[in-house]
Amino acid sequence: MKIEGKVFLFGDHVDTDLIIPARYLNQSNATELAEHCFADLRPRFVQEAAPGDIVVAGFNFGCGSSREQAPLAMKTAGIGAVIAKSFARIFYRNAFNIGFPILESVAGAEALREGDRVSIDLTSGTIVDISQGKEYAARPIPDFMRSILTAGGLVNYLKQSRSASGDRTCA
Repeated sequence: MKIEGKVFLFGDHVDTDLIIPARYLNQSNATELAEHCFADLRPRFVQEAAPGDIVVAGFNFGCGSSREQAPLAMKTAGIGAVIAKSFARIFYRNAFNIGFPILESVAGAEALREGDRVSIDLTSGTIVDISQGKEYAARPIPDFMRSILTAGGLVNYLKQSRSASGDRTCA
């Protein structure tokens, strides 16, 4: 699994309310949520971002409330992945649950610059900064978690697993 895009740089402690402000949580449609991604932090983010672009941040990305809408808004807005020094635990789990790739890399997060062109190999955890000609390692994503990403999220993964095993007890 490879992702390539332009870097959008953020700092430390970007909480879920900055990713998708609470006033938009009355939207049940993911596309409508995505229209407000980073609305208060970077009002033009959705207009400037292209499919596959990459959010790079500091420590504790996704802290705050446990809203699954935060990674969902980014995924639906077309963001290919998030690279951060660290993630809040619930955000980490929510991202994988909806099939949104995130990578921990202190070196990568410190070195990447706004606008850099980056390629990510999710299998190896390699981050290549095409603009600067440098390479960084991310903490590898465990095979099980990569399987969830490949399936498009936890629900799809479970459906595929049940189908493959012949288990028809849950739909």
